Amino acid sequence: MQNFQQTRFLRRPEVSTMTGLSRSSIYAKMDTGAFPKPIKLSERSVAWLSSEVASWIENRVTATRGGVQ
Repeated sequence: MQNFQQTRFLRRPEVSTMTGLSRSSIYAKMDTGAFPKPIKLSERSVAWLSSEVASWIENRVTATRGGVQ
């Protein structure tokens, strides 16, 4: 299990701010498995793990820059 001190829940607006992706782009990428899926917090509320979003960002940088960061 991941360290709770390093991981927190991110709501969708914060995920959009961090990634630069719109709401529709986030959900489209989730449908193809190209973006982390959220965790259901309640019947009408979801959030993403900050560590998974950060990892996705790092992977995009690596893929775009050929491993040079």
